[in-house]
Amino acid sequence: MKTWTNLSDFKAKNPILTIGTFDGVHLGHNEVLKTLISKANELNGESVVFTFWPHPKHILPSKDSFQLFLLNNLEEKIELLSKTGIDHLIIFPFSIEFSNLSSCEFIEQILVKQVGIKALIVGHDHHFGHNREGNFEFLKTCSLNYNFQVEQLPEFSIEQDKISSTTIRNFILNGNVSQANKLLGYSYIISGIVGEGKKHGKNLGFPTANVELNDNFKLLPKTGVFAVRVKYKSNYYGGMLSIGTNPTISKDNNIKTIEVNIFDFDKNIYGEKLRIEFVAKMRDEIRFENIQLLIKQLEKDKTMALSILKNTSF
Repeated sequence: MKTWTNLSDFKAKNPILTIGTFDGVHLGHNEVLKTLISKANELNGESVVFTFWPHPKHILPSKDSFQLFLLNNLEEKIELLSKTGIDHLIIFPFSIEFSNLSSCEFIEQILVKQVGIKALIVGHDHHFGHNREGNFEFLKTCSLNYNFQVEQLPEFSIEQDKISSTTIRNFILNGNVSQANKLLGYSYIISGIVGEGKKHGKNLGFPTANVELNDNFKLLPKTGVFAVRVKYKSNYYGGMLSIGTNPTISKDNNIKTIEVNIFDFDKNIYGEKLRIEFVAKMRDEIRFENIQLLIKQLEKDKTMALSILKNTSF
């Protein structure tokens, strides 16, 4: 996959496009990309994903602050799309000026004149252009005017759950990472640097790495305890992770931390990067009456996490 950030450099044979933000590259996106690749082969062309960064949510005003949080940062998006088999990824700089282009201006000025579009594959609810005015009917008209093909795909569902970034976001916000993973097709990811914690875990016999997120706009699951996989350098480890305020130990209930206990691991990793993949939520955060009860629960948590990780395919 070739990645392009400047359209003046872009070159592709008979570009077959799909357009979108691709936040949380999920199974619905994968179906669109499979069709994109198939269409490119049919038309003797090359498959192209046209996406945006910064995410439009971070440029356009929004009343909902939660909408600012994303499933994928740019690094993750590029990695996930690179695994799909597409030929090209265009990362277009989103701006207020760009958002004011009409649908017709976007198609003519960018897709036709700069990209050289030959066909466009879109999802069932695709809209684009100023105020999302461009719908499929508009696209069909434009395709005749500018001589490119257009195809719209149906909605995809799993177990009656619509596969969309919004559905996945709601599962993650509610802590239901296992259901989110089914729609993503992979385990939900966060990454961060290990910082200095208060060493509460070590004193309990369960040393933890205090993870400081790389991205302030990364969506975090609801507070609780999770079974996770941890990637350190090139190796994966099982673990259990807590998101919360440590109510049994900490007196400050306003400070939320991300702490992961990595199984069979004994390294000094302060300042190092960890990648964490959520597998399943095990329980809510609980305030225990004493430290002994907390330790007993942590032992149960570890046993449960090991069982979950052993029986999970991804």
